[in-house]
Amino acid sequence: MMKEQKTVAITDRAARRINEIIVKETVNKMLRLSVNGGGCSGFEYSFNLASAPTEDDTIIEHKGAKVLIDSISLPLLAGSLIDFSDDLIGSKFEIKNPNSTMSCGCGNSFSL
Repeated sequence: MMKEQKTVAITDRAARRINEIIVKETVNKMLRLSVNGGGCSGFEYSFNLASAPTEDDTIIEHKGAKVLIDSISLPLLAGSLIDFSDDLIGSKFEIKNPNSTMSCGCGNSFSL
């Protein structure tokens, strides 16, 4: 029996913000989301712009916005929701990760 792969989803707000960012770009037309070791909780999210996917990337697309996730980061992000918030504290992408057991106050790092 095959195990169902949980995917990563993008909210409408996050897709809108990604599209606002990449419209100004001439080459880098995709957002890369990765998980790196470090941060105050063990792992941290990293956001960068990319011009093309690599061989091991998964491409998540919603409303024209494309997010690239490498094969090492994907299992750590399985079932996550990429959102965007813009409030008095500031604007930022937020990852709602069901695999996270703890995250720091800023939301940029987490532990499993």
